[in-house]
Amino acid sequence: MKKIILLMAVVLATNSYASFIVNKYSENENISFYGKKKIEFGVSESDAEIHINGKLVGKGTTIVTVPKKDCVTVIVKKVGYLTERIEFCNKKNMTKPPKSYYVEMKRDDSYDASILTDIANVDIELKCEKLDKDAAWKLINQIVLTYIDVIEMTDKETGYLRTSWSLKSFKQNTVRTRIIVKEASTEPLVFKVKLISEASGLPLTSVKSDELYKEWDRVLRSYSDVIGEFQARIK
Repeated sequence: MKKIILLMAVVLATNSYASFIVNKYSENENISFYGKKKIEFGVSESDAEIHINGKLVGKGTTIVTVPKKDCVTVIVKKVGYLTERIEFCNKKNMTKPPKSYYVEMKRDDSYDASILTDIANVDIELKCEKLDKDAAWKLINQIVLTYIDVIEMTDKETGYLRTSWSLKSFKQNTVRTRIIVKEASTEPLVFKVKLISEASGLPLTSVKSDELYKEWDRVLRSYSDVIGEFQARIK
């Protein structure tokens, strides 16, 4: 009888200790040896691309798996919207991943302030059939100064004009714009005008950081009429 009582006491003590350990682990939210965590991930735009650690895994919704003792980076992209970047970590002493996560995407202000065009970064010919060079050159300068008020270089003899860069910064982008005019021929008198539009994809980019800018197939709305005005007035 004593042996049975002793055995029961040992069992009860063992169970109590095990329960104590489990409870202690449960109380510690930063302990990551429960294993990988899964997050139900959703986006306000159903066709937005979801990339995990650089790999496209779905659109709109997906399950994000965070291995123990590791982190994953989720990037959400859609044309016309700001890119969202979220990092989830399953590590000790770091905020543990939520069971679900929802991204409300915001409009890209640089996209809304611009238009898609095929006239950016290409030479557009202006044939002068009615104007002589003096009249055409004066009119060209007037049109240019209507849009960009700082001319960086001008030479009437060679028929070359270049404005300085006009800079506009947005939440996730910086756009720089300039106009270049050059005389293509004298007989007949032909000028070529180019509206250069470049974007860095980063906010507050210096206008001098040439290596960060790439040609942009969009033009800020404030310059969208410049080529049309040249074509209508330089004839």
